[in-house]
Amino acid sequence: MIIDTSKISSKLKAAWRFAGSLWYIKYIVVTAVGVVLVCFTGENSLMAHRRYQAQIEALQAEIQQNTEQFERDQRQLRLLQTDPKAVEQVARERYFMRRDNEDIFVLEDEL
Repeated sequence: MIIDTSKISSKLKAAWRFAGSLWYIKYIVVTAVGVVLVCFTGENSLMAHRRYQAQIEALQAEIQQNTEQFERDQRQLRLLQTDPKAVEQVARERYFMRRDNEDIFVLEDEL
């Protein structure tokens, strides 16, 4: 069997030219790997960013609820400091206090 080296060398030269024309592939691969690493790993990844954003939104909602509760409590406190009827109402509703000539019946819902 005789091997024609001219055919092999021409095939190798063609393959080498093809590989040489794709020199930019290594840059594309390195860039793609870098983008994947930045997007999906580490504490500054997109996944972590989304998780932190969800925590921020939850904390802002909690701040809003606490602010509203604080304002309601402030109004109630001002009312209790100025109106004696409000003090009597709170005493009756929360602590079941009564006047001397009254009876109190507490009704509870059973679930």
